[in-house]
Amino acid sequence: MTHASPITPTIPLDTDGVFHGFLKLPYSRDDSAWGAVMIPITVIKNGEGPTALLTGGNHGDEYEGPVSLFKLASSLAATEITGRIIILPAMNYPAFQNASRTSPIDKGNLNRTFPGRPNGTVTEKIADYVFRYLVPEADFVLDMHSGGKTLDFVPFAAVHVLPDKKQEAACVAAMQAFGAPYSMMMLELDSVGMFDTVVEEAGKTFVTTELGGGGATTAERVAIADRGVRNFLIHAGIVSGEIDLPEKSVMLDMPDGSCFVASENTGLFEPCIDLGETVKKGEVLARIYDTERTGVPATVYTAPRDGILSCRHYPGQIKMGDCLAVIADMVPA
Repeated sequence: MTHASPITPTIPLDTDGVFHGFLKLPYSRDDSAWGAVMIPITVIKNGEGPTALLTGGNHGDEYEGPVSLFKLASSLAATEITGRIIILPAMNYPAFQNASRTSPIDKGNLNRTFPGRPNGTVTEKIADYVFRYLVPEADFVLDMHSGGKTLDFVPFAAVHVLPDKKQEAACVAAMQAFGAPYSMMMLELDSVGMFDTVVEEAGKTFVTTELGGGGATTAERVAIADRGVRNFLIHAGIVSGEIDLPEKSVMLDMPDGSCFVASENTGLFEPCIDLGETVKKGEVLARIYDTERTGVPATVYTAPRDGILSCRHYPGQIKMGDCLAVIADMVPA
């Protein structure tokens, strides 16, 4: 037996106009016996047409998506669209409020929790509602990420290799329309429980992003997000206008697990290659210094393959098992 979700929207989801409200999730706790988690949502609808679901804050320490989507929610008029846009700028709202990757309530990583459970933890309930009540309504889904506090990326939009090649082609077309400086065929080391996975399995046109990182954002990265969201909506046929593409966009591929370099040491992290630079197999990527004593030579990490440094560890110190770098292939134009 499937339980109904305890989450209720405070606004209509299928009425013409612009509506700002909340997904209200009851949450009884020490400081509020009959309290609730109030997840901001905006729905903009004008007549019949496609539906786009736009999400940010799947992880709470990633900001390009929330900045762009809070801005869009406050500025877009119903008369500017045909169809419907559902905006969740901070999908894992407890994590977003806490400026952390995972929820402070249950330590749930929303992007490893789908399809969720209506009678589970707070994070599982959020995943269940989005998956069962919002994803089925959508034709196009854009989930905006960056590296959070621990990683930094070259700004890219991404899709995955899919068994349905017609669906994959639709996703690739939407990714290219987004118009990030880089576009990535992305490999996930473990896709179980990801929002990406359940949306793709539902047959939707899905695009994700990694637009930077470091637990902050920049004017340049927000501008990439703003332009990309608008391009995505134009491509979906919901907003009219011309798609605004950058002068140059580089296609990247992550063909296998050798793209990932993991740290086997704990210590002080010295990056030796900057993001976006090309590297050759055997070239020094980073050094890690033992900080428990002086006079110990650094451990040197070299590139396992040719390519471009598309992601690197961000904080000044690194732990064993942390992702140190990702090297992607550049696909010839």
